[in-house]
Amino acid sequence: MTPGKENLLFLTDEQLRKGIEAMFFAYRGFTADPDRILEKHGYGRAHHRAIHFIHRCPGTTVNNLLAILGVTKQSLNRVLRTLIADGLVESRVGTRDKRERHLYLTRSGDALEQDLSNAQRVRMRAAYRTVGPEAVAGFRQVLEAMMDPEMQHHFNRLRGNRP
Repeated sequence: MTPGKENLLFLTDEQLRKGIEAMFFAYRGFTADPDRILEKHGYGRAHHRAIHFIHRCPGTTVNNLLAILGVTKQSLNRVLRTLIADGLVESRVGTRDKRERHLYLTRSGDALEQDLSNAQRVRMRAAYRTVGPEAVAGFRQVLEAMMDPEMQHHFNRLRGNRP
C-alpha cells in the first residue's frame, strides 16, 4: 500500500463515516447554486428534479417521472401544476393512450433548466479538474454501485444503455 493511502478494501467505521459526511457536505454544495436560482422563482428541489428529468426525457409520461423521482402522485401533481401554470412545462395527451400525459419543457422551462444545469456543471467541472480522470472514473463507479437496481435501470436508460 502506498504511504498515506488508506486501505480501501477494509474500511473502518470511521472511514465510512467520513465518506458519509463528505456526501452530505458535497450534496449541500452541489445543490446550493441551483437553490439560489430556484428561490428567485419560488421553487424548490422537487421542481428542479422534475425539470431536470423532463429535459432529459422529453415526452416522458407522468408515470415514468413518478418512477424516476420516487415521490407520491399527489406530490408530483402539485409540482407539475405549478410548473404548467407558470409556463415552464407543457402536458400533452398521449396519441396512443389518451389517459397518458406526456411532459415537455417550454422555451422558458428550457432556459431555467439551462441556468440550473450550468450552475451544477461549473461546480462539477471544477471538482473533476481538481481530482483528475482516475478519481472521476472511481467516483462514478462508487455512485453507480450505491444505486438500487431500479434506479440503476433508470440511470442506464438515461445514458442510452440497456441493462
